[in-house]
Amino acid sequence: MTGSQVTATGAQAEAWQSHHREQVMGTVVTLDLYCEPDVARDALYVRLARARSLLQRADAVFSTWKEHSPINQLRRGEITLAQAPPEVDAVLEACETARSLSKGWFDPWALPGGVDPTGYVKGWAAQCALNALVGPGVVGAIVNAAGDIATFGRPGPGRPFRIAVVDPYDRRRLACVVEVAGAIATSGTYERGEHLIDPRTGTQQSRAASASVTGPDLGLADALATALAVAGADGLGFVEPIDGYEGFVIGYDGSWTSTAHFPFAPDEGSHNGRILYEGD
Repeated sequence: MTGSQVTATGAQAEAWQSHHREQVMGTVVTLDLYCEPDVARDALYVRLARARSLLQRADAVFSTWKEHSPINQLRRGEITLAQAPPEVDAVLEACETARSLSKGWFDPWALPGGVDPTGYVKGWAAQCALNALVGPGVVGAIVNAAGDIATFGRPGPGRPFRIAVVDPYDRRRLACVVEVAGAIATSGTYERGEHLIDPRTGTQQSRAASASVTGPDLGLADALATALAVAGADGLGFVEPIDGYEGFVIGYDGSWTSTAHFPFAPDEGSHNGRILYEGD
């Protein structure tokens, strides 16, 4: 998933910022914490170590690029689900929920080579890492897994996290800026090429240049953004009823469409003053 980036939020004199990078899952995950000046540093670094460990664990268990990862062993039939690490069962159960909510547009069981929860795992892992960072003295935190972003709190008094969605036709420009209280995931083909699989046909196909989903949990937002990129603007119909989740789609013709309450930042969501999708 790609296409989102953190934008500046102004001065945060009241908060001490700690920035970290973790090489994992074939990318660099950044972890930023906004802390009270007197935060206990030792406790903070313990939480940071836990967050990093969770990211590396997710990669070790779910990477389809690691020959002997448990998910690959399961795909090859070398182990049963009962023999796999417990998080495999939890992730696949969450994927079943995402498959149902997306009306089948997200379906890890319909992908070539056997079950592949990659479209959920990166967001889930980043959300787990964020949860590990939350604690006394931390007023805000953000985990950015290559554009799939989970947030907690605020970077400063009265200042929400503002996330930019990149224009898929010009990476130097922004399509919009979003005020995120939770998570945002973006999926598209403009950076990695045609790699999304339509679960209904088994072929590489997407109907949107970019699709973004906001919501409380990054794992589900990640899966829904994948589904929305494949389904296109019509897929906003399955996002709209999900409590707390909103969607935004940029079409291959340059048009854009969103659910009624997508959290555009003030003065950023007018885009000719129209919301093109109101829901059923």
